[in-house]
Amino acid sequence: MAKHLVWDWNGTLLDDFEAVVAASSAAVVALGGTAFDGATHREKYRRPITDFYNEQLGRELTEAEFERLNELFHSGYLERIAECRLAEGALEAVTGWNGTQSLLSMWRHADLVPLVTRFGLAEHFARVDGLRATDHGGKHRYLVAHLSELNVQATEVVMIGDSVDDADAAVAAGAGCVLYSGGTTSERLLRATGFPVVDTLAEAVETARLG
Repeated sequence: MAKHLVWDWNGTLLDDFEAVVAASSAAVVALGGTAFDGATHREKYRRPITDFYNEQLGRELTEAEFERLNELFHSGYLERIAECRLAEGALEAVTGWNGTQSLLSMWRHADLVPLVTRFGLAEHFARVDGLRATDHGGKHRYLVAHLSELNVQATEVVMIGDSVDDADAAVAAGAGCVLYSGGTTSERLLRATGFPVVDTLAEAVETARLG
């Protein structure tokens, strides 16, 4: 039975999939690639994120090109963020959990905290962490550091996310994981991780509660 939940943000608590796809696709087009849709994103997206963009462009990006693409994505995403809403049942899932909980995102920390606060969720989390430096790798080392700062045992933690990267981070940290199918990754890829896959955030909390 989990005592602490670590929530992912983008694609899990925040329903921003359309904004992510639109911003990512536009950034790829700006660098000479072909536009792609949500189905492609759900099947192909992965970390390190450079691998995903290299595949979409059909070549290896230079560091300078990737930095430009990354900035294009972030500016395009921020233009669309006002249209995004919490995922269905997100508030109820967070407020319905009886243990402690926190939030860990690979979105920029300075942009993340005001957004989480605006949606009225910040007060429910013992800690909110986003990226404080440029990093295009995986989430695993951030989860380890996040749990260390919280002083909680990984064996008492369940990560709730929507990507294979969330699953990989949980494995690396020694935590449990429940994956939400309504986010950025196809159900096929989520099930291949071996972790439970659920269709609602309420189910995610209940699965974590039952262990």
